[in-house]
Amino acid sequence: MRNESKEGVFACGQLLGTWADIELHKVTELISRKLVSGECQTLAQVYLKRGALVPRHSHKSEQLVYVLEGALKVRIDQENLIVREGQVLRIPVGVPHQMEALADTFELDLLSFGREERVV
Repeated sequence: MRNESKEGVFACGQLLGTWADIELHKVTELISRKLVSGECQTLAQVYLKRGALVPRHSHKSEQLVYVLEGALKVRIDQENLIVREGQVLRIPVGVPHQMEALADTFELDLLSFGREERVV
């Protein structure tokens, strides 16, 4: 995927790319990710090491979380859920949530906001 920032934002008019061309961004010692953002959506590959904690937060958009490997403990509002390999979780708009990796975890996130709204 050729772009100026290597952060996964499609260059103007770009339609096709590969994850391999996107730089891995280290968020914390235990969390890394690759992002692809279009005008209205963001797709993220997220790598969480066991014990990683994503603090409580919310989004102005719906979020879909697809766990490809590992498992997450997710607190949505006041409910605790375990999301395992192969499962997909939907987090509604504006609902506070936090995540903890119960094992080394690889997941895909889809959010319905683009590069202008993305929180880094």
